[in-house]
Amino acid sequence: MRNYLPKLKSLMLAMALFMGAAIGVNAQNRTISGTVLDASLGDPVPGATVLVKGTTRGTATDLDGKFTLPLQAGDQVLVISFVGYLTQEVEIGNQSTITINLQEDIQSLQEAVVIGYGSQDKKEITSAVVGVKPDDFNRGNVSNPTQLLQGKVAGLSITRPGGNPNAGFNIRLRGLSTFGANSSPLIVLDGVIGASLENVDPNDIQSIDVLKDGSAAAIYGARGSSGVILITTTKQGKKEGVTNVTINTFGTMDRAANLIPILSPEEFVARGGTDFGARTDWREELISDAFSYTTNASVSGSFGNTSYMGSVNYRNNNGIVDGVGNERLNTRLNLSQGALNNRLRFNINLSFTNVDSESINDAAFRYATIYNPTAPIFAENTQDSRDFGGYFQRDLFDFFNPVALARQQRFVGETKTALTSYRAEFDILPNLTLSAQYSQDRRNTLSGGFWSLNDFQVGIGSQGSAERNTFDRSQRIFESTLRYETDLSDKLNMTLLGGVGTQFTTNQGFNARVRQFLFDSGWNNLGAGAIRLGNNTNVSSFANQDQLNSAFGRANFNWDNTFFVSASVRAETYSGFGANNQTGVFPAFSVGSDFTQLFDMGVFNQFKPRVSYGVTGNLPPSPTLALGVFGNGNRIDLDGDPLTQNDIFVGINQFSNPNRDLKWETKKEFNVGIDFGLFNGKVNGSVDYYTRNISDLLFNVPVATGAPNPFDPGRFNTASSTWVNLADLRAAGFEFAIGVNQIGKGALKWTPNFNFTIYDKTTIESLSAGDLGFDELRFATPGSPGQNNNPIIYNRVGQTLGDFYGPRLLGYTESGQYILSTTDPNEFERLGNGLPKGEFGFANSFMYGQWTLNVFLRGAWGHDLYNSYRGFYENADAASNTWNSVITSKTPTSPLVTSTPTFNSSYIEDASFIRLDNMELGYNFKTKSPNLSSLRMYFAAQNLFTITNYTGIDPEVRINDQENGDGFTTSLSPGIERRNTYFQTRSFTLGVTVNFK
Repeated sequence: MRNYLPKLKSLMLAMALFMGAAIGVNAQNRTISGTVLDASLGDPVPGATVLVKGTTRGTATDLDGKFTLPLQAGDQVLVISFVGYLTQEVEIGNQSTITINLQEDIQSLQEAVVIGYGSQDKKEITSAVVGVKPDDFNRGNVSNPTQLLQGKVAGLSITRPGGNPNAGFNIRLRGLSTFGANSSPLIVLDGVIGASLENVDPNDIQSIDVLKDGSAAAIYGARGSSGVILITTTKQGKKEGVTNVTINTFGTMDRAANLIPILSPEEFVARGGTDFGARTDWREELISDAFSYTTNASVSGSFGNTSYMGSVNYRNNNGIVDGVGNERLNTRLNLSQGALNNRLRFNINLSFTNVDSESINDAAFRYATIYNPTAPIFAENTQDSRDFGGYFQRDLFDFFNPVALARQQRFVGETKTALTSYRAEFDILPNLTLSAQYSQDRRNTLSGGFWSLNDFQVGIGSQGSAERNTFDRSQRIFESTLRYETDLSDKLNMTLLGGVGTQFTTNQGFNARVRQFLFDSGWNNLGAGAIRLGNNTNVSSFANQDQLNSAFGRANFNWDNTFFVSASVRAETYSGFGANNQTGVFPAFSVGSDFTQLFDMGVFNQFKPRVSYGVTGNLPPSPTLALGVFGNGNRIDLDGDPLTQNDIFVGINQFSNPNRDLKWETKKEFNVGIDFGLFNGKVNGSVDYYTRNISDLLFNVPVATGAPNPFDPGRFNTASSTWVNLADLRAAGFEFAIGVNQIGKGALKWTPNFNFTIYDKTTIESLSAGDLGFDELRFATPGSPGQNNNPIIYNRVGQTLGDFYGPRLLGYTESGQYILSTTDPNEFERLGNGLPKGEFGFANSFMYGQWTLNVFLRGAWGHDLYNSYRGFYENADAASNTWNSVITSKTPTSPLVTSTPTFNSSYIEDASFIRLDNMELGYNFKTKSPNLSSLRMYFAAQNLFTITNYTGIDPEVRINDQENGDGFTTSLSPGIERRNTYFQTRSFTLGVTVNFK
């Protein structure tokens, strides 16, 4: 019998090899398909990333959440991820189809923080960045987006002294960073750099993130020196086929608060004032309760691969004086569209705003306080009655009937803004994304001013006057970025970002003012004004354009969620600087580590020390400062004969000399901080200490005409001033923030959040550039009568910016005359400083069943204010008896002061304060209707009370002085409360919010 066993073994071996090869080939050609769903809703998740673990091979889910992915030998695990969901790993095994249910990452959604050109988990942040969500926003009649943040972020100061609804807010981040350029933080709205806040209604804002330190802001280069505020508007609907409609409507009553006490008519007459027989409460005649109305409506949803959000916001805000207020209409459309299995995404954001505003001459508030209380409002059957339009007036210096002033002068403005932004993103690979964004931000303002023929202050002298102004600003930005993310190892993740951008800004305007009208025809018929030259007339126009080109990059590294590193650099070239210095480079670096991943730290669930350093710049207030700027001079009659007109020309004047070396202001900021969490996230907070050195500040200095121009070699000064990089400043500060989530047992819960800032006030290190410079700069004269020539703020090298200087009041003589330490301005003493030593905010949120209560206190300490009402109107000298006198708790009464008002130490007051800034009580109704998501009613109040020793109108910090000089140096005069300050208001709001589905 033949032995077939060896052949059988050979055959079996061959078959085994064949089957192994077939299996191997089949494994290499194997595919896996699946569906990714939302675990809670069961809806598909389009655009989710599906990767083979340890590789860059992957795909994205389609509109139905489905995917198909080729596999290779050794592929064992899939990694599925999507923004807002927990990343999930799934074993492949022998499966050919699979269903993955992604769980929503609630904590990640709450902790994601928007940074420059993207977002980042809060745990990875290594810079001083703060995110504020809608639950933390201020409540009530909030018409400006910055009000949402007031007192909420350590180091962020948002102030608006008085209650003028047309006034803007002064915003400073970590104190003063400049005094010649832009001192407010850069606004980035939905990725549009430098957008106007008028383009967004507070009701549409989903989140606000504040980049406080230099390393976080450096990615914005030349525009980030004063910090960056990133605003994200409401996102589009996510759930397929569901439309959400939200309506929020409320009414507000404003009432004047904290009026300065003054003499009664009888007391005024007893002190020596003229008695005209009437008894008039001028403030009562000028002001009254104001009522405002607001309605916001929005609709959002999604269908297919399209999501959308549209909103309409109408606000009618009225002031406490008839003729003061604004009407605002804002419309917004956010639209997103996905294509190519959501690898290609389009976003369109459109916003349009119209604002119609009315104002009065704010001097009416001053005269309503100090006008003769025995004078009547109207003069009957007199010659004066016809001269002044029926109003009582006296031909005295600085003395105008406040009611007439408010009614015979009128100022209006019409502002139209349009922000359009178009963005496209394409996933070249699952971890490589190319994006491009084009935006245009346009703002047009048309304003008018009118002074009646009978207006005593201006109109009578000019026989009526009217003006019309228009200003148009257009900013176009194109930016493109490339983002790459990869795992360099099992523990090391790297994210790279690179980009380029260009920005064009065009400004143009026109102004015309004429006088001498036959009738009060106003600004709509300027041709009726007979005189168009001389006092109270003007014709002018202007236009300028600049360009900013940028290239930037950033690298982020995450080692095992334990060590975090970030580095960035931005290079920019700006057309508005000197030819020798048009390009600047702005680097940044930061590092941090969560020690709880390294050590057992007990109650701490996070303890992340971080260190950062960044360099940022600042653009000049005008793109023409480096040039030899020419402007119009006087009219010149060449032959001197007024009868011939064809030889009259307007001469040319040079206003400043060229500076080929003019460059960026530069801020170098070092920050060390700690982010911490305790008791498994029950308590969270941060601590930061920063130092900043600001150099090459822009300033306009006087020079000798005819002398060589050191900034333009070979040429001579032909003007009396030159813009130079003059000053160096130093500042520092300490910031602390802490929040506790829902303290309490049972139905009552309390969530407190507290933050405070301690400032090391800005110190002037230098005021020189080459041979040019100063030892000090003096600003801020109190004004007339009698105090026009005595500056009260001295900015001296080596000392803090904004120091008050003047004589110290030592006492009074028996007759009530001042006893002053000196009358020589060069011997004046330092009396105080207008910048605060610290600020705080304390927010409290209470929940009890369906009831909610939010209470917010805010305050500042260590700042002084010059009380101008006391500085002019509390003395009892004969000349002061023209005006009524203020009688605050600090007004001397024994003896009465008989000296002519003169600035001295007694008028500098400590203005530290604590204010119940905001309170809201709300009730959330239980709803059973399938079409009604929620129904909420609320009552809110703002500025309920203030605790302070300051006796003026408002103890709010004054970080600049709009009455000081040319507008470029207002930050050099902090701490002055001017007499024309709009009265404080207290607000009460009742509203309802309804959500439909």
